[in-house]
Amino acid sequence: MAGISRGTPPEPPQASTDPLAALASLPGVADSVDSVRKAVDRVYGHRIMRRRSTEITAEAALRGARASAALSGADWALEEVRRRSDFGTGDEPRTVGAALRLTAEAGQLLSVWRQSPLRVLARLHLVAAGGGVADDTVGRPRRNDEPVDEPLVELPLPDADEVAGRLDGLSRLLLAGTEAPALVTAAVVHGELLALRPFGTYNGLVARAAERIVLVGSGLDPKSICPAEVGHAERGSADYAGALQDYVSGTPDGMARWIAHCGRAVELGVRESTAVCEALQRGAA
Repeated sequence: MAGISRGTPPEPPQASTDPLAALASLPGVADSVDSVRKAVDRVYGHRIMRRRSTEITAEAALRGARASAALSGADWALEEVRRRSDFGTGDEPRTVGAALRLTAEAGQLLSVWRQSPLRVLARLHLVAAGGGVADDTVGRPRRNDEPVDEPLVELPLPDADEVAGRLDGLSRLLLAGTEAPALVTAAVVHGELLALRPFGTYNGLVARAAERIVLVGSGLDPKSICPAEVGHAERGSADYAGALQDYVSGTPDGMARWIAHCGRAVELGVRESTAVCEALQRGAA
């Protein structure tokens, strides 16, 4: 598993080897997994979920999209995102529009993800671009001569061959199946895509959408009411970038810190949706 983070394609899983599950034994990871599970169970057990879960899902999607856009440089107020309908002009509106489209699309791709994660990643990038890029760079991994626009991530950029190898390795790990907890798998998918930045644009948005897909598709958050994007944004871009540095280090401690960071983000997303449940219960939203 450390091979992913240090820049070499992961080896094919052996018969008795589950690299993703091995991460669950790192110090502190089990505690993070347990804490996330308890938090998710609490919000799913909220009385308002029995009759208004569709509203909670819709609100979580909106808040998650707003938060993901904020991490990509478009930090708009929630009500501004809620009321706007035109996202076609200007960098920030396009980023917010991309985040909204990705959040809506993610739930439609669960079955495809189980068969071909790479197809889903290509689709996510196409959806994020929304027809705004009039060339053949959309929906495919970048080439060495193509620039990458991801200002939040200042890590060295892997070359195209490394990107292709590591994407293939990640896909093979996912398709091979794993006993790893959903949090661990989601954290690795998220971290790897941010580290690679496989596309010329919208890599952060795509990485966070992929994290959402794993959390929902794994059964941890089947109704998509625990927006981890909210937690990542609440902890701030500096903390997010620092946690990514931990992931890229490839060390056991670094990986454990990144997984814990992602776990805390889910818990903060749970807190956000719990507040929405309480507001609906009081008739205030």
